[in-house]
Parts: sequence; structure tokens; C-alpha cells
Amino acid sequence: MTALRVGDEAPDFDLPALVAGVKQRFHLSDQRARKNIVLAFYPFNWDAVSAGQLMSYQVERETFLAADTEVVGICVESIMNITCWEREIGPFDFPICSDFWPHGEVSGTYGVLCPEGAGRGASERAVFVVAKDGSIVFIKHYAVDDQPKTDELLRLVPSL
Repeated sequence: MTALRVGDEAPDFDLPALVAGVKQRFHLSDQRARKNIVLAFYPFNWDAVSAGQLMSYQVERETFLAADTEVVGICVESIMNITCWEREIGPFDFPICSDFWPHGEVSGTYGVLCPEGAGRGASERAVFVVAKDGSIVFIKHYAVDDQPKTDELLRLVPSL
């Protein structure tokens, strides 16, 4: 798979998700025409950096919504694992998607599935911003222990 670039159309997907403790489906194409979407790939639940990342999105949820933007977390963990983790550190009012089966398919499509090393089978920590027209307008990859800066996204989304 060729790496996605800014300007490319965001590949569609449909994944099981947890929203405020309720299991449902998240289908990107159903959402992106209505809102800008921040796709926040993270490697693991039960990880302090991932917890800090998702908690910062929840804290700024109203600011994201005011900018007509929804945050969507994506991890290769199972929906049951996500449910248990969200009960510990949430609730989160935005979707947290399980890319568990087929394992890492969406992460692979977005070019962020780790093929080898200690993180093999997990996704990288990466953020993609998808505009309402479906185009990718921002991509950033992070080290596994580097928490993305929420204020960077909050500066970007009002201009979309």
C-alpha cells in the first residue's frame, strides 16, 4: 500500500466503536460530509500516553465540536478491551474504534500498522485530519511515547 498524503481521499471504513460506553458502528463516509474528522490512531489501550491523548481530546471536546469537528480514536485492540479501558479512564463522548478484525486492516490501509519490532501488529501513533469533502488535510506520525498536541489540531480545524 502506498503511503497516504495530504490531498488524497481518506479511505472509507466501517468499524465497531464505543461512544460514551455504548457499542455501535462507525462508518467514516456517513460522518465526513457532516463534520471534519480527526482520526487519532494509537498503539495500545492501558498505556499512559494513549490515556493522556484521549483524555485531552475529551477535555477539548466542546472546542472540537464548535469547529464542526469530531475526534475518532482507532486502536487494534478488541472492542471488549476498549470497553474495559474506557470504563477505567472515561467516559469518552467521541467514538473509539476497534480495528481488531480483520486485524489492523484500517491501520494498514492508512499506512500506520507496525509490521515488525516491539510494536508489531499495533498501529503507530498518528493523526489524520479529514475535511468534509473527504480529503486528507493533515497527517502527522508520532513516536510511541510522544503524545500529540491537542492545541496543534485546535489551531487547524477552525480553518477547514
